[in-house]
Amino acid sequence: QLSCLVKMVTLHGIPKDLDSYPKDLLLFLSPSDYAATGSCVQYFADVGKANLDVLQRDSSQRKQLLLEALACLKIPGTQVNEENAEILGRLVCDLGGEYIRSSGGNLLKQLSQCGSFLPDQEEAIRSVISSGNTTFGPPVTWSAFTLDELSGLIPVFDHSILQKIPK
Repeated sequence: QLSCLVKMVTLHGIPKDLDSYPKDLLLFLSPSDYAATGSCVQYFADVGKANLDVLQRDSSQRKQLLLEALACLKIPGTQVNEENAEILGRLVCDLGGEYIRSSGGNLLKQLSQCGSFLPDQEEAIRSVISSGNTTFGPPVTWSAFTLDELSGLIPVFDHSILQKIPK
């Protein structure tokens, strides 16, 4: 339905008020389509707020979105800073374990919004959390607020992490 809606909306070119349309619609446009109305950074910031699950996780379309986002943000390696993590939004859900490890705690807030993780991602999340080198600090210092911020990651925590969190 969204794919069809995009065709209708863009029939006479890209509308200038594209930002007023549902974010999920942007998943079916390319950054070059959007360039007429804004920057690629703005496009991916909006895409990062969309429901990525509209596209299958391993679909070529979803993989292409991530590749184009990394290129747009000029992320050369696997380290994503906090500002770029904020722009990527839910797109971080598709980053592999190497990105999660390299970026330290920069991705945790966005990762906590993801519906599910691949084993490689889960392992990387546990590694980053266990290191304690995040803005959240080591699990022994966490409060209820910290757990609330990371609530989407709790299912990934193993026994060694859980036992360190204060009661």
